[in-house]
Amino acid sequence: MIERLDALEAEAARALEAARDESALEEARVRHLGRKSELTQILRGLKDLSAAERASVGARANRLRETLERFYEEARGRLEAAPAALARDVTLPGRCVPRGHEHLISQVLGEIHTIFLGMGFALAEGPDVEDDRHNFGALNMPEGHPARATTDTFYLRPDVLLRTHTSSVQIRVMESHKPPVRIICPGRAYRNEAVDATHHFEFHQLEGLYVDEDVSLADLKGTLDRFLKEFFGPETELRFSPSYFPFVEPGAQVEIRCFFCGGKGCSVCGPLSGGWLEVLGAGMVHPNVFRAVGYDPERWTGFAFAA
Repeated sequence: MIERLDALEAEAARALEAARDESALEEARVRHLGRKSELTQILRGLKDLSAAERASVGARANRLRETLERFYEEARGRLEAAPAALARDVTLPGRCVPRGHEHLISQVLGEIHTIFLGMGFALAEGPDVEDDRHNFGALNMPEGHPARATTDTFYLRPDVLLRTHTSSVQIRVMESHKPPVRIICPGRAYRNEAVDATHHFEFHQLEGLYVDEDVSLADLKGTLDRFLKEFFGPETELRFSPSYFPFVEPGAQVEIRCFFCGGKGCSVCGPLSGGWLEVLGAGMVHPNVFRAVGYDPERWTGFAFAA
C-alpha cells in the first residue's frame, strides 16, 4: 500500500505540472484529490486495515494529501502569473482594451461646445469653491440679497462657498481680459436644494458672455436662435419673455415650444405652460457688473445667458 501511495504521488505531480490551463488543472485535481480519487478511497478504507497498517498507511496517505494540495496551489499560482509574464513580452501582438462610452453629460457639453465654437466663442473654466465677491458682489447682488441666504447656498466660511452658478467665471474672465470677450462657461454648480425629480443640490450649468462695442439685444436673440435650432433642431420655435436677474438689464426668460407634445401641454412642459419649456435666462449685462470688473459701461455693452 505504501508503494502504491508513492506511485500516486509521482503520477499526480506529473499531471499537475503538465496542466497548461485552468480546465486541465481542475481535471488533474479532481482525478487525484477529488471525492472519487484513488487517494480518497484509500483514506476511506483505513478502517478495514489492521492497527499496524492503519497507522503507517494513514500517516503516509495524509502526508500525500498535504503534498498534492501544495502541488495544486503552486500549479494554480503559475497559471495566474502567466498573463503577467506574457504581458511583459513586447514581441506579442497588441490586445484590444475594452472601452466604455462617453458619459451622456460629456456628450451634451461636447455638442454645445462645438456649436458655440463655430460662432467664435471660447471655453472658460473657474473654481468650484468661490469667494463671495466673484459669486455675488461683482454680479450686482448686494448684502441681504435672498440668493446669499444659507438656505440656498453652501457656505464653507462666511466669505467662501460652493459656487451657486458659473457666472463667477464670467467675472474672473473679465477681470483678466480686456474686451472684446466671447466665452461660454460650462461646469458644476451647487445649491442647497431638496432633491426631487427636477431639483438637485449639484447640477451642471452653461453660461455665455459676449462683450464688445455696440452689442445689442438683437445680437443676443440671434445667437440664441442659432444655438437652440442647432441643438434642438431647425424647426424649434422660441420666444423671449421679460424677466428679472440682478446681473442683467433688461432680462429675459427664453422658452422653446415643447418638442415632446408640440405645444399641446404634457407632463414635461406642464399643464399650465401653454406648451412652452423654459430653457435659458438671458439679458444685457448690467452696468454695475461692468463697473465691478473695471469696464467702462459707456463704451462697452454685452449680453449674458445661462442654462
